[in-house]
Amino acid sequence: MARVFVYGTLKKGQPNYKHMINTAKGLAKFQGRGRTVEKYPLVIAGKYNIPYMLNIPGTGHHIAGEIYTVDEQMLQFLDEFECCPDMYQRTLMRIQVVEWEGKGGAGEARAAADGVLECFVYNTATYPPEWVGLPYYDSYDSSGKHGLSYVLRESR
Repeated sequence: MARVFVYGTLKKGQPNYKHMINTAKGLAKFQGRGRTVEKYPLVIAGKYNIPYMLNIPGTGHHIAGEIYTVDEQMLQFLDEFECCPDMYQRTLMRIQVVEWEGKGGAGEARAAADGVLECFVYNTATYPPEWVGLPYYDSYDSSGKHGLSYVLRESR
């Protein structure tokens, strides 16, 4: 099992959450909520209003998201879904646990004295330079006050 931190359309209540609970794609178990230890820019970009965490550590905000444990099949699905490594790259990041619901692995999160876990995160180092000038967010909601509704793949 691998740990994955999601901050965009794969979170609960967001347009692509359905993939996280589709057991035909593999297993994903919600463990809790967290935020990046380092600051990163989270932007909404492109004609489909896709959320991207730009791989520029130290700039932006501590990004809020959800922590999941996933099996190999789900990790493979997520790599394909996130167009890894072309659009996003899967990298290990330090995530501060904010709220933990995980069972079985709960001791692991609490065992870390500082409450920090390493999780895979889909972020990008391959983006147009003008994205750095877009507004930065600390949390993503497809129907947020930014007015940039995400366009589902099946609607593109």
